[in-house]
Amino acid sequence: MDKNLFYTSRTSEKWKRIGIKKRAGVALPLFSIHSKKSSGIGEIPDLKKMVDWCAITGLSIIQLLPLNEVGFDFSPYNAISTFALEPMYLSFDDLRKTDLRPFRKDIRGLKNKFLKDTLKVNYEIKKEKLNLLKKIYSTVDLNGIRNFEIFVNKNKQWLKYYSLFRILTDMHNGKDWSDWELKYAYISSMTAEKILRENENERNFYFWLQWQLYEQLRSVKKYASKKEILIMGDLPFLVSRNSADVWAYKNYFKLNLSSGAPPDMYFSKGQRWGMPPYNWENIETQNFVYIKQRLKYASNFYDMFRIDHFVGLFRIWTISKNEPVENAGYNGKFDPEEEYYWEGHGRKILEEMNDSSDMLPCAEDLGTVPECSDKVLKEFGITGIDVMRWEKNLNQEFKSAGSYRVNSAATVSTHDSSSLPAWWKYEAGTIDEFTFSKVCGSLNIRDGDYNYLLERLFEGNLHGRLSWKKEIRNVYVLLETLKMDYDQAREIVSLYLSSFSERNSFLKFIGMNESNPVNKITVAFIKKTLEKISETDSIFSIQLLMEYLYLDKDILRNYSGGDFRINSPGTVSGDNWSMRLPVSLEELLEMKINTDIKNLNLDSDRLIR
Repeated sequence: MDKNLFYTSRTSEKWKRIGIKKRAGVALPLFSIHSKKSSGIGEIPDLKKMVDWCAITGLSIIQLLPLNEVGFDFSPYNAISTFALEPMYLSFDDLRKTDLRPFRKDIRGLKNKFLKDTLKVNYEIKKEKLNLLKKIYSTVDLNGIRNFEIFVNKNKQWLKYYSLFRILTDMHNGKDWSDWELKYAYISSMTAEKILRENENERNFYFWLQWQLYEQLRSVKKYASKKEILIMGDLPFLVSRNSADVWAYKNYFKLNLSSGAPPDMYFSKGQRWGMPPYNWENIETQNFVYIKQRLKYASNFYDMFRIDHFVGLFRIWTISKNEPVENAGYNGKFDPEEEYYWEGHGRKILEEMNDSSDMLPCAEDLGTVPECSDKVLKEFGITGIDVMRWEKNLNQEFKSAGSYRVNSAATVSTHDSSSLPAWWKYEAGTIDEFTFSKVCGSLNIRDGDYNYLLERLFEGNLHGRLSWKKEIRNVYVLLETLKMDYDQAREIVSLYLSSFSERNSFLKFIGMNESNPVNKITVAFIKKTLEKISETDSIFSIQLLMEYLYLDKDILRNYSGGDFRINSPGTVSGDNWSMRLPVSLEELLEMKINTDIKNLNLDSDRLIR
């Protein structure tokens, strides 16, 4: 691995501090893990057991999904604050300066009500937990708690508008701020101070919650540092429209627009996320203080930070707020529109981010990527993400391990994709039906002619994915069936070439027999895939926790369905952001596969001694 890129980059000092060496890591949402001590959902101190597991298996990075406080949909990427942490992740047992003896029965009752052996998070836990935390808080005397006072003084600005937002939300029975009375939606400083004075106890409750979260998460970082495990925080690029940030700093956002992503081969209608894009001109006039303060606070907890939707720093896809929701991101445009402006725009923001903290930045550079992105990543020595199933050469064969970017985190799956087993069973070798129908529409193939082609070309339709018939064995047969020449059928040919031989190409890539049954997923298949991703030139190999767990044959057999995933982009469902691991952390620490994972990291020279 050529390390010169990191030594000469703009983040060289940060790289030297963590060590310029190959590493392996694990990615997980905190809500998915659980221990004997946690109450209905993963809690911050549970991460210490994850640190222990990493030490056992030779992993040296824990990449977390965002821990910011979530809104109604419980999506970690639709936070109601870019500062405040999610209070349902608090551990009762680790609360500072509290007497829990009067509440032991209530805590036991809460743990029993929200059982640990379910595969989905019951988010009623948040309301129940907050109610109990309010009872506990009512017995606390904040006077004389020196660390609490220091915390409040250091973070007064964001704590003030966050707590005010929470108080006003409660006053309006949970309504969005845009539906509040005008005097509260567009509040004056005099009214704000008056409400905070009149609701001093509620204000201090939110201060106390955030202090407790600060102390617990900071303790995890200290524990991880002692064991030489790095913590990577995921900082949401955007923030919910109904958030303390947007309410307090409306001029930092373009409220007439919604952020999203343009159509691509995976999301043929594009995506519409709902969060408003930033008004960077106004943020810049304030010397980027909003961005700097966020990163400064996050550095209390993380060694590294993931820049969510990195390509959005250059330009972001925007959709009018009035566009029908069913059109998703189809009718949008980039902001800024002028391509010549993108590189300078993104570099300026990135410079401010890089200079704002000692954390090493890492990038999520997926989606429709502008040409300037890779150039800027190399200049700064920042890792992007190389997703194995999408890394193909011009011949649509999977790229060799040596072709992966050195400045990347190689991964089998992402939190927004299906798992490796589900991809293999339901997606590999298929194309998206909506994309196919759209291409046919552009060729004026409709109604009966379209249905005829579906019948002649494809085996069937599963979850909106079309599988080619074996008889369509090459491009010539495809053109003959279509009754078109190559120039006419260029787009359909492209879809065919990218998918028809995908399964055989992947088996060849990981070194398995190409006669491997299509729907049969074995531990050997999982192991070969993990070995191949670990062999890549990427400085980091970071896999979702479940991908490691599929090395266990029972877990692979019972939990490899298409619905066992963290998130399905473009959908709003109770299945999103609710997946729980089928094993506890105590069980994880004792699993036989731990030796296999350690050997995997040893053989690929990713074991940090």
